[in-house]
Amino acid sequence: GPDGERSWFKKYPSCGGLLQSPIDLNSDILQYDASLVPLEFQGYNVSANEQFILTNNGHSVKLSLTPDMYIQGLQSRYSATQLHLHWGNRNNPHGSEHTIGGRHSAAELHVVHYNSDLYPDARTASNKSEGLAVLAILIERGSFNPSYDKIFSHLQDVKYKGQEVPIPGFNVEELLPERPEEYYRYRGSLTTPPCHPTVLWTVFRNPVQISQEQLLALETALYCTGVDDPSPKELVDNFRQVQKFDERLVYVSFRQEMQDLTYTGLSMGIILSVALASVLGICIVLGVSIWLFRRKKSSKKDDSNKGVIYKPAIKTETEAHA
Repeated sequence: GPDGERSWFKKYPSCGGLLQSPIDLNSDILQYDASLVPLEFQGYNVSANEQFILTNNGHSVKLSLTPDMYIQGLQSRYSATQLHLHWGNRNNPHGSEHTIGGRHSAAELHVVHYNSDLYPDARTASNKSEGLAVLAILIERGSFNPSYDKIFSHLQDVKYKGQEVPIPGFNVEELLPERPEEYYRYRGSLTTPPCHPTVLWTVFRNPVQISQEQLLALETALYCTGVDDPSPKELVDNFRQVQKFDERLVYVSFRQEMQDLTYTGLSMGIILSVALASVLGICIVLGVSIWLFRRKKSSKKDDSNKGVIYKPAIKTETEAHA
């Protein structure tokens, strides 16, 4: 509509500018960087005696976090402020923001941090250089995930915009995928207005899984309108389209994926080429075989005809005079 992402730049110029996110992570823009160290997640294990606040803010479901949670391994200390999700809809469950090789995941979780060495809070840091760091976790359909259910089990309590509910603390690190030391790193932006290009992105290589039922709950439980709105509207498809990547590079903390992404395309090309060549070869062999068979058959027929001596019929004298 008139307020959709194609119109964001009219009110928020950064949305039409450079360094925008999300992006497609493909082999053409990847570069291995040996200096990318594993991140350490401090204070992520929050006691159940403490509380998080879960909120429906009209464009996502957001869980407030405490600044006691922070990341080590970046140039500054980045303290947590909130996490939220992006998803599609029940008929098209491909709602991740980042894509890998052009492929969407079912959903995506963002854990937002701000540079607490330089700025007092996330709001102040949001439009400043080196201001934000976001962890992105790609979510696929698979087995039931009890850690994610610590959020999803409360979605019915925040169905409408503006509603919020306290939930017990838990270990947020359990929301991260296996081998979190394997990740993509690039400089980009917020994926919602005002789209400030101040985000250091860490997109984990490996996805997490949630069940079909959990994904369906995320896709159907929430509304982007208030409880009293006469025309309730489902909160779905809240992901931004992939943006132009300009001339940036994505740095990766692992070697294998670059080969995987590169060789996947090559392998498919090789497989298709071999398959086509095989089919063509079979057709040629069959064609030649049929031609040789027919030629041989024709040759035998000619030889057979050559062996026959035709003699004129000799009439007997009696027949001649008859």
